[in-house]
Amino acid sequence: MTGAPSLDDRFAADMGRLLGPDFPTDIALAVSGGGDSMAMLALAHNWTRAWGVRLWVVTVDHGLRPESAVEAEMVAAECALLGHPHAALRWHWDGQGNVMDAARRARLALIDRWRGGLRHVLMAHTEDDVAETFLMRLARGAGVDGLSAMAPLRRVVPHAEVPPAVQDVCGVTPPGPWTPGYDIVRPLLTVRREELRHYARVLLVPWVEDPTNDDPAYVRARMRHLLGALSAEGLDAGTLAATARRMRRARSALVARTADLARAALRAPGGLPPGVLVFDRVALAASDAETRLRLLSAALRWVAGAEYGPRAAPLEALAERLDAGGRGTLHGCEAEAMRESLWVWRDGAALRGTAIPAGAGLWDGRYRIEGEDLAGLEIRALGEDGWAQIPRPARDGATVPMRVARAAPALWDGTRLRAFAPLDVGPRHVVVDTRPTFMQLLLSD
Repeated sequence: MTGAPSLDDRFAADMGRLLGPDFPTDIALAVSGGGDSMAMLALAHNWTRAWGVRLWVVTVDHGLRPESAVEAEMVAAECALLGHPHAALRWHWDGQGNVMDAARRARLALIDRWRGGLRHVLMAHTEDDVAETFLMRLARGAGVDGLSAMAPLRRVVPHAEVPPAVQDVCGVTPPGPWTPGYDIVRPLLTVRREELRHYARVLLVPWVEDPTNDDPAYVRARMRHLLGALSAEGLDAGTLAATARRMRRARSALVARTADLARAALRAPGGLPPGVLVFDRVALAASDAETRLRLLSAALRWVAGAEYGPRAAPLEALAERLDAGGRGTLHGCEAEAMRESLWVWRDGAALRGTAIPAGAGLWDGRYRIEGEDLAGLEIRALGEDGWAQIPRPARDGATVPMRVARAAPALWDGTRLRAFAPLDVGPRHVVVDTRPTFMQLLLSD
């Protein structure tokens, strides 16, 4: 009688499902030094040796605890023992915002700057992480999206163009060429934390316990403690994680239905500025309220260039106003129900202070201007001053309302408008949106 598969066999099977049958020649692994990631280092070591894949290991030292540098050195020593290149990336927090959220964003961005041409980064999220996240989001009143289990394979694009090299790095950097975006691979989402600890103990793998895991100042630590109490009532990590996975299946079905509505309702009037979405109101009205709400949330997220959509209560309030033929602002966007169409565009107030010299980078974090004779010019929103400088025939023939056009990128020479692509004003130039398209964002999982 064959026994249960080993953890190594389960890991190999999940890697095959996620990346097979043609595995990459090189793959990265993020290791913090904690029990989960150190156990995964041992698993990945065995798997890469069996399949002929080169493993690159990276540790992001957030510098939030005095011990973090020593822990990064421990990871480096273990990698040297196993024969894998390792790099430690140091992050310096500026003290702004929520530290845990800032650390998460910094981790993704630093790895993106370090990874060279690597396209896959393994991360050791476990079934316990899924259950804890479920409880955290349940406490915030999340719906299907928030309660869905994290994806085992997720595409992230921290930088749309080649980022600067990491300055504070100790170790080896993979070769290029760099291309936008990489895949986070999570093959341990059905593995319990204690299974990994047991695996590490048997193989004498070193690890450290992060004291913040038990610090009640952090919400995840409180949820971890609560999960222990709930287990006595049958609400253990496995049960909650299974519910989160069912939520994920439901979310996938809702995403597909929302994408169908987008295909039916999305319109593209001539001369539409970049970053503007227009939907046919008749097509929207033929759909159900939940799907319309999801489409509106995705539209606001894409237009704003935000990582997440708006919270449910203000989103529902805006949807009610739009259904009634009104307008409103939310999430750095404006939205208005016009006679036959629903328009969503960037809120001009959110663009203050975003002016940059032409050719100096991405305007508003997303647009690059390409053309000739751009030297000495500046990119900033058209605004009302720019609209007033557009020749009267072009304004009169515009298919885009002034309140929409004024938030679009334009080329300026001091106070003088030099060019505005949507109305073919000024020297020829092209505005390139470096982000995924709206439909790509909508279908991303």
